[in-house]
Amino acid sequence: MTKLYRIITSLWLTLTIVFSIGMGNAYATGVYDMPLVSAGESVWVIDEADTLSRATEAKLDDMLNELAQSTDKELRVITLRRLDYGATIHSFTDDVFEKWYPTPEEQKNQVLLTLDTLTNRSGLRVGNSLQDLLTPEIVESVTTETIGYALKNQQYNQAMVDAGDRIIAILSGKEDPGPPEIQELNIEGTFSTAEETDDGIATIWVVLLVILATVIPMVTYFWYVGFPGS
Repeated sequence: MTKLYRIITSLWLTLTIVFSIGMGNAYATGVYDMPLVSAGESVWVIDEADTLSRATEAKLDDMLNELAQSTDKELRVITLRRLDYGATIHSFTDDVFEKWYPTPEEQKNQVLLTLDTLTNRSGLRVGNSLQDLLTPEIVESVTTETIGYALKNQQYNQAMVDAGDRIIAILSGKEDPGPPEIQELNIEGTFSTAEETDDGIATIWVVLLVILATVIPMVTYFWYVGFPGS
């Protein structure tokens, strides 16, 4: 009976591990899981992670379509839940970019923005003709500051819209609006300084001492003499 129990337990554990690995691989996304999109095609957002609201996806579609119509520059967005084992967000972004746009001519006016919601890391690949606009410094700022700031509170919709607004402004020839300003909490008027606290405590002690100095002699006097009417 003990031997049979061990065999059943071993089989159960093996099946559990295999099932877990299979499910993990099922949720992982690789370059070959992406639909084929060509330059000029009106596909702007692929929300593989299912993390964007319909309103956000529609807004991005409008923004990115307008960019393509007015400038011939194209920006596409991908979100995914997790990467294949061994892949990074940057290698995934490069692989998809080169799969979609295999020639230098197709790549030159293309930008691809990706987001892995498991690690909250993002990638940004820029075509050669646009790298004077989207410099390496701006690319780093977009992925770590513009997107990173919103993702501190898991605001995926806001992160993608903020990044889209900034990239579109730059590709449209406007001044780089930069990352969102971080609002610092002003606590100057909220908490008392150490000096103010000490002064307050000293005042309380003075008031208490004055009260005690008045009350104690009176109580002592009446204790010995007797309270009126007693």
